[in-house]
Amino acid sequence: MSMTVRRLTRAATAGLVAAAALTAAAHSAEAADTLGSAAAGQGRYFGTAVAANHLGEADYAATLDREFSSVTPENEMKWDATEPSRGTFSFGSADRIVDHAQSQGTDVRGHTLVWHSQLPSWVGSLGASDLRTAMNDHINGLMGHYKGEIHSWDVVNEAFQDGGSGARRSSPFQDKLGNGFIEEAFRTARAADPAAKLCYNDYNTDGVNAKSNAVYDMVKDFKSRGVPIDCVGFQSHFNSNSPVPSDYRQNLQRFADLGVDVQITELDIEGSGSAQAADYTKVVEACLAVSRCTGMTVWGVTDKYSWRSSGTPLLFDGNYSEKPAYDAVLSALGGSGDPGDPGDPGDGTPSCTATYTRTADWSSGYNGQVTITAGGEPISSWTATVTLPAQQSVSALWNGTPAWSGNVMTVRPSWNGTLAAGASTGFGFTVAKNGSDAAPAIGTCTAS
Repeated sequence: MSMTVRRLTRAATAGLVAAAALTAAAHSAEAADTLGSAAAGQGRYFGTAVAANHLGEADYAATLDREFSSVTPENEMKWDATEPSRGTFSFGSADRIVDHAQSQGTDVRGHTLVWHSQLPSWVGSLGASDLRTAMNDHINGLMGHYKGEIHSWDVVNEAFQDGGSGARRSSPFQDKLGNGFIEEAFRTARAADPAAKLCYNDYNTDGVNAKSNAVYDMVKDFKSRGVPIDCVGFQSHFNSNSPVPSDYRQNLQRFADLGVDVQITELDIEGSGSAQAADYTKVVEACLAVSRCTGMTVWGVTDKYSWRSSGTPLLFDGNYSEKPAYDAVLSALGGSGDPGDPGDPGDGTPSCTATYTRTADWSSGYNGQVTITAGGEPISSWTATVTLPAQQSVSALWNGTPAWSGNVMTVRPSWNGTLAAGASTGFGFTVAKNGSDAAPAIGTCTAS
């Protein structure tokens, strides 16, 4: 779709989007019962990363449209997806996400313009002069296509090294253009779309450390010299080895004190149950405590499509059921869920969810793992079904007792049936492919 057609289409649908926004606002005034509406009540957005190839899945689209007020294309706006060969842009997948968001009255974050990763091979082969031209042409081409349609852009992503040096990361841009490439990218971006917020985005900068200090010094310098930077993104990927830092809020605040907005841009927290819920609460409360923290984005809708799926790091499990972390986030945002929903804390109804991950794969077989997570009440037992493709067969099963009906395996706990609210266990199995590499279908988890 051409830029002109996109803008005409956007103008034609503006009335529908405005109507949707008014409806959402009215609903929010009645009850902040979703992540987006609860965050809006706090003057913030609550977003998620979106993959275009999942939009055709009904549960995925329904959860996205109901819960989130901002979307970030997960990969569809990166350089390899949008300019695979020099000067030839490809916007189809990104357009699909933007068009879907606009149909729902949902904001879009742009991710990302200049990054050392997911670069097409032609970029790295350019000399310095050509690379500078190509970088600016890419910013202008991508931002020009979506001018007026993106609320914030990650202009430069992950330009600093990990560790204690605070140094810049080696990349074609850093190595050939030097330290000035970041400033140049921001100045080009401001001219390309003056209305968009321009962000620097990075990971492992969530607490005060050498890397975040280096970013802080850069932002302070940019603000002092009038370099156009509006916001700093904190990716906030957490797990047991990299927990939510104790100075998380203070770190966000010191950046905000420089005169920039702060955004939590790629949030996911590995774990389950009450511990995961408590960590999500810390993050939300930190953002709410910093007036210039304008919003939060979780990096995916459902655990099953997360880049860290084995760590079950998101708010919805593989069956799109709300996890204890979802309830904790909604509560921290001042919202309230439907007390009649099965699995909500305190409703007295035992429930569980089952999520599947392929943990190993080889030419003739694979290992699968099913994680069972209790809902808002303790459970004393659970049952889950696994339907295998007709050609496949199970050669081993552990941590569960199977019963078969055709190609449907019903698994009950062998010893691990009792779970506290929000706690998890699981079972695993080895499958002989017998010519089929298809994934098994995981049925509804039943608890008692």
